[in-house]
Amino acid sequence: MFLSLHLLWTLVLVLTASASEFNTHYCGLNTTSYTNTTYYTNLIQVLDALASDYKTENDRNFVNKTAGIYPDSVYGVYLCREDVIPSDCRNCLIEAREDINKSCPSSKDAVFWRDNCMLRFANYSMFSRMDSNTSVTECNKMNISEQTSEQSRFWEAVRDMMSRLATKASTGPNKKFAYRELNYSNNETLYGYVQCTPDLSGSDCGRCLQASVDRLGQSCHGRQGARVLTASCNVRFEIFEFMRFLPDLTGKKKNPTKIVAAIVAAVCVLVVIMGMYHVYMRKKRRGVTITLHEVDEKTDENEIITDQSLQFELRAIEEATNNFSMHNKIGEGGFGGVYKVRYGDL
Repeated sequence: MFLSLHLLWTLVLVLTASASEFNTHYCGLNTTSYTNTTYYTNLIQVLDALASDYKTENDRNFVNKTAGIYPDSVYGVYLCREDVIPSDCRNCLIEAREDINKSCPSSKDAVFWRDNCMLRFANYSMFSRMDSNTSVTECNKMNISEQTSEQSRFWEAVRDMMSRLATKASTGPNKKFAYRELNYSNNETLYGYVQCTPDLSGSDCGRCLQASVDRLGQSCHGRQGARVLTASCNVRFEIFEFMRFLPDLTGKKKNPTKIVAAIVAAVCVLVVIMGMYHVYMRKKRRGVTITLHEVDEKTDENEIITDQSLQFELRAIEEATNNFSMHNKIGEGGFGGVYKVRYGDL
């Protein structure tokens, strides 16, 4: 997520997309056997704090933690994708915390990437320091077309869209992300997303994103989708919708009429539920529920029988049902036995 001064290498893995959730990791070159050491204790404290941080319940998708003092200090950060809800963010971090312990048991710095989050720790401060060299590249295994000319045309559209997103994210709000969908053809829509860690300066964010866009072209030219994940930023494009909050990020205006209609519908449903509950409680207090199986011939079929008119004395009900005789019982209802009576008997 931030510049690693002691790492001048570039890690590039070209992976094929699959239906399972994407995950990969990088284990730092600085390794040591630190189990049961002060550094290890501090590391566990940082990872536990990140994976269970309560702030993930308050839409905080980026948090950093520190434990210990030099030379045993440990620094950790997490970054969740901007559209990921807090509960999914936390679940992703918990899984990443387990995976990073298993995959990098003796590294003093490591990064673990998943579809929804990134988790990182190191024995040096990473805050506000760009690291675009620690990177992973994943390409979709399918080309957009078998024709080279169409592959080039598609990549030009991708590059233009992703470069615009990089500019928007690096010069926009502090959260430093941008998303867009583009109608590429009659049959295909192109989706793009870029994100920097919010602690980066605008210029560092822009440089990190642009370097990642360049890597897309070098490794995934003409592919249907691809992503580059670094320790400080990530970029991704696909021909399928992989984000969850399109209206907020694409700039589409919400329809006020639909919002009002939704509110009215919700209120109406609430009123109906409250009315049903009220009727249920009144019937429950009476302790007896009957069904008027037959209506007296003198009663107009279109006459409205109100709730008040259906309230009877227990003695009248007993007489009408012959003291709840089994001969008058016609079944069981949700609140008890259902008996056959004539309205005139009541």
